[in-house]
Amino acid sequence: MNELIKVNYDAEQKPFVMGRDLYEALQIRTAYMHWFPRMCEYGFEEGKDFMPILAESSGGRPGIDHQLTIDMAKEICMIQRTEIGKRCREYFLELERRWNSPEAVMARALQFANRQLTLAQEQNALLLEANAVQAQQIREMQPKSSYYDVVLACKDLISITEIAKDYGWSAKKMNKWLKTQGVQFKQGDIWFLYQQYAEMGYTSTKTSIFHGTDGLPHSKVHTYWTQKGRLFIYQLMKADGHLPIMEQGW
Repeated sequence: MNELIKVNYDAEQKPFVMGRDLYEALQIRTAYMHWFPRMCEYGFEEGKDFMPILAESSGGRPGIDHQLTIDMAKEICMIQRTEIGKRCREYFLELERRWNSPEAVMARALQFANRQLTLAQEQNALLLEANAVQAQQIREMQPKSSYYDVVLACKDLISITEIAKDYGWSAKKMNKWLKTQGVQFKQGDIWFLYQQYAEMGYTSTKTSIFHGTDGLPHSKVHTYWTQKGRLFIYQLMKADGHLPIMEQGW
């Protein structure tokens, strides 16, 4: 359908025309400011059939224009009783038929559904973001558990391998470091604390029995650290600039 007169659409995709566009299409010779009030005398109501708006005039100063419903535009066309008025009215009738066709109704329904879906997705994204921020704020408000707190909560004996893991070290590296600090020495395959630390309750030994390749039972002594000893190592490491992984970056 060729555009005989410019048709606009509101937020709900409902068509409307501007009064001055209709005025020009109908080739009215009377000034718009006089012609439009005369058209309103046929019973058209402001707010129902038309809405006045400010518009740019040819002189650059604001002028008055009107947003008209298609029903009002059709009646104005009929009132003119001219050939161009008849053609414009038929144009609007065809526009309405197309606008009310099942295909157009379905298309508008799909557009509305898509807008609602997009809105719901945006609101859901905002809600998820707000929840994430709230969760982060809750985590930030909660006191951090220090390595010291973790140690105090544990009462079991622990191997040097496990202590070393707290710092991202190997047992070999940790044992060597404790040796350089004058804490322990190695005799055979067993590490022993020097006398000044031996009676502080830092370690405890366990003997395990195993059968050798000769088929005879054998024993092996393992040194474990108490939680008190673990804190002792923690203080030594901290004084030397080494923090456990869970406290790094604080």
